[in-house]
Amino acid sequence: MPRNRLPPWHEEFVLPNRRAILIRPIRPEDAPPLQGVFGLLGPAELRGRFAQGQDVLDDAAAARLCRPDPKTELVLVGAEPLPPGEAMIESLARARIVPHTREAEYAILLGSHVSGLGLGRHMMQKLVKWSRGRFLDRLYGDTPSNNAPMLDLAASMGFRRSDEPGIAPGFTRLVLEL
Repeated sequence: MPRNRLPPWHEEFVLPNRRAILIRPIRPEDAPPLQGVFGLLGPAELRGRFAQGQDVLDDAAAARLCRPDPKTELVLVGAEPLPPGEAMIESLARARIVPHTREAEYAILLGSHVSGLGLGRHMMQKLVKWSRGRFLDRLYGDTPSNNAPMLDLAASMGFRRSDEPGIAPGFTRLVLEL
């Protein structure tokens, strides 16, 4: 990819501190920078969901994450406005259709330096829009029960808490009926 070309779909998001973040689909070139910052993205309790239960993103997990199936999964990054592979990744958001259902599970990771600045809400709105565009019935995700900002954000967007069985201890399931 030529140095100054942006991916086909991208959106600039300006943080309240005037720092520009480029929201775009993840690209294969993002694997090395993502591996470099993965341990800095939080909440820590959710990182393992992206890395097969590990706290580090190995080469195989990074390659899988950076090549999502466009029919069943959306993976977005919030990154510096530089070409994929060169940009520092500030956030990671994923919605994935659960096989044989009309549901998608989401997860969002943010760097602590961008947490609380509206980026999480913006990424969540993108995941909700994608899920509605797939005519799914619901979008859900598990959030650490002590993550009050995410619980408040989800409630403000219409998500409700669910007491479904199988939720890991210390997590709260948040569900949005679409």
